[in-house]
Amino acid sequence: MEDKKKMNTAYMVEMALLIAIILIMAFTPIGYIRTLGLEITLIVVPVAVGAVTLGPAAGAVLGAVFGITSYIQCFGMSPFGAVLLSINPVYTFIVCVFSRVLMGWLTGWLYQVFLKSSLLKKASLVLANLCCPLMNTLFFMGTLILFFYQTEYIQGIAQGMGAANPLIFILLFVGVNGLVEAAACFVVGSAISQALKTVVKRTS
Repeated sequence: MEDKKKMNTAYMVEMALLIAIILIMAFTPIGYIRTLGLEITLIVVPVAVGAVTLGPAAGAVLGAVFGITSYIQCFGMSPFGAVLLSINPVYTFIVCVFSRVLMGWLTGWLYQVFLKSSLLKKASLVLANLCCPLMNTLFFMGTLILFFYQTEYIQGIAQGMGAANPLIFILLFVGVNGLVEAAACFVVGSAISQALKTVVKRTS
């Protein structure tokens, strides 16, 4: 019983810490690298860490916190998000929040799947941390295309880039941004996840 209480306390402390990190990153320059196109976000790192160390449910909660802060950014803090919000607030909420909840939950689930695989077990932690930012980009851009591709605003961006179809638009629009997110989460997220798992093992 005492061990269970200790684990529950550790779970809540880590969740609170990761949520605090997400909030700090979201509302300071730490979390976003502003570019002419899609913003590069490093907030996927604490989401991936939580999903790997605490499980899919925690990943979904952390993804939701990330998504809600992203939606708040649309109220004047993100020029791109502000335009989407003016076009359709409900669709913008789905793009910002739903995609991040799914990303967080799937990261935790995939980690558990990799962990059970004899071939992928040793690489499970780094694979999950790599999948997280890739899914963030995939789900965000997928819902963006689904709800906004035919709008005048996105069509104007697509034509300016010379994108003849949605796939080319995604590749040109995301560009190096998705690679930076993936690299950051792969390196930083993997290191932090491994360190936390080591600490949990020693204290359990």
